[in-house]
Amino acid sequence: MNIVLYQPEIPQNTGNIARTCALTNTKLHLIKPLGFSLDEKHLKRAGLDYWDLLELAVYEDWEDFLSKNAGAEIFVSTTHAKHFYSEVDYPENAYLLFGRETAGLPAEIHDAYPHSRFRIPMKNHPRARSLNLANSVNIVLFEALRQHGFPELV
Repeated sequence: MNIVLYQPEIPQNTGNIARTCALTNTKLHLIKPLGFSLDEKHLKRAGLDYWDLLELAVYEDWEDFLSKNAGAEIFVSTTHAKHFYSEVDYPENAYLLFGRETAGLPAEIHDAYPHSRFRIPMKNHPRARSLNLANSVNIVLFEALRQHGFPELV
C-alpha cells in the first residue's frame, strides 16, 4: 500500500502517519510544499524511533509525483465523495491520497479521479468539516490492508 499526503501542514500528523506506515509496510509519499521541515522535532517525536523502518519518498510537486509513479492506481479521500471508504475495492498497491489539513485537495485533482473518490462517514453539521488527517489515514489504510488479509503483518 501507499499513503500519499498532498502538501501536509502539521508535523505531528505526518509523524503519526509515518509511524503507522513504518509498522504496516506502507510507503509514505509526501508532496511539497510541506508546512514543516523534515528535521522538525515535533515530526520526529510523533514518529518516535520508527523512522529507519519507513519507506519515504518526497516530491517537489504533484507533477513530480505523477511522473515518478506512472500508472499508479490513485484513490482520493474527500468529504465530497458519494461512496464510503469501506465500499472501495483497493488493489494491493493502491495509492491512497489525502489532502492538506486546512484546504484538502485542489479541484483539478478531484476532477481527475471522479470514479476513485471516497469518504469517511461523519456527522452532518456546519462545523464538522473533516476528521483529523492521521485518524483518517489509519481508518482507510487498515480497511485496505484488511481486504488483503493484512499482508506480512502479525
